[in-house]
Amino acid sequence: MNNFLKSIVEWMMEKEEEMAKECAIPMKEIDYQITKVQEQKETLKKNYEDSMQELDSILQRLQKIKNTEILRCQSSKK
Repeated sequence: MNNFLKSIVEWMMEKEEEMAKECAIPMKEIDYQITKVQEQKETLKKNYEDSMQELDSILQRLQKIKNTEILRCQSSKK
């Protein structure tokens, strides 16, 4: 599905480039599209950063659990 969407976007971009060469796209429309893509990029970046923080938190907790278990098990074996 991802390749399908990429090919559609590529096709659309090619058509827009052709139209731009013929001055058939208003500058306002291009500016609007640029703004929308920038907004989407920022949203994705924020979601990525939030997800990475959550994963880092989980990893830290797991490491703490592991360390506690190592200490506990080593102490009980002595």
